This record gives sequence, C-alpha cells and structure tokens, in this order.
Amino acid sequence: MSKTLGALLFIACVGASTVTARTQRGGGTGAPGRGEQQRPDPMAATVGQWFTMIEQSVVSLADAMPAEKYDFKPEDGAFKDVRTFGEQLKHVACSNFAFFNEIERKTPPEHCETGGPSPAKSKAEVVAYLRESFTYAKRVLAAMTTANALDPAGGPYGGHSTRLGLTTLAVWHASDHYGQLVIYLRMNGLVPPASQSGSGR
Repeated sequence: MSKTLGALLFIACVGASTVTARTQRGGGTGAPGRGEQQRPDPMAATVGQWFTMIEQSVVSLADAMPAEKYDFKPEDGAFKDVRTFGEQLKHVACSNFAFFNEIERKTPPEHCETGGPSPAKSKAEVVAYLRESFTYAKRVLAAMTTANALDPAGGPYGGHSTRLGLTTLAVWHASDHYGQLVIYLRMNGLVPPASQSGSGR
C-alpha cells in the first residue's frame, strides 16, 4: 500500500470515529423525524466529501476543454504514448465503475487502461459517461458504514482490499488523473475552473 493511500485510510477512519462519537454524545442515534433526511453514516460522509470534491474538479475540467481538443495529447517532453484528453476521462470513468463494481462483488469492465467498453467518442458522450460513473460510484459509496467498511472487497483493479480501501483508492485515482489533465488544459491556454480566482480552492 502506498504512503498516500495509507494516509487516506487513516484520515477516513479517524474522521469517521470522531463524527460517530459526536453523534452518540449528542443523542442523534435515533431514526430521523418526519421531514428530515436520513444522514449518511459517518464513514460514508467522511470519505464521500472528498470524492464529491474531486468529482466537481474533474467534471468542471472536462466541461472547460473545447470539444475539438478532446483528441489533444502533449508531445513535447516525455509524453510518449500518453492518452489523449478524452481517453484520460474515459479511463477515469471506467475505473470508477471498476472499483465500485468490485465493492458490490460485480464483474468490473475490462480494459479500463484503454477506456473500457464504452463507445463514447464525442465530448458530449465522454462527459455523460464520466458523470454517470461518478453518480454510480457515489450511490455505492453511500452504503458504506462503520460496520461494513472493512469488509473484504477487491478484484483485478483494486487487488485484495476492503470496501474502505477501494473507496479511498477511487479518490486517489481520480485525483491523480485530475493532476495530469490540468497540464493538458494549461497547455491549451486554459485555467482549470477549480484553480480560477474566486473558486474557493
């Protein structure tokens, strides 16, 4: 396990434990009253906030890149055989499905390294695929609790892990590729929305 992933796991566990303790002290363990929304488990809420943050960053970046630039990939420097902008996004989307399929003990899509089975090609199609992957992932993530977070989960993409381990891996993976895609955008004279003045980031 990498130091980065290990740190994410530690933060998630500590954060969830803290929120659980506060909830118990506040007497908030009962069923929600009429008109109240059921609160997500502290474990899901702790990791989910970071997954939502990287979702917003990746999707806004995908929206910001012009459609005619989806075939762009860097060529100057050590960029041999890198993915195009669109291929990067398809890889992220396919991997989201793969990680959370493995949590649900479903067969993950094949060949996510090349974008997987999705036929998406145009900007509109790729962005729709990307959004769909995050929507699905967040639905599965929301089912994580302090009781099942360490249940075994894994497969060809996540290896031997747990529900929490694959969830934090998904956060790390999307963040890693976001960092790469920022370069693509800036090489085309565009500032990523999450880095623009007033974004709060």
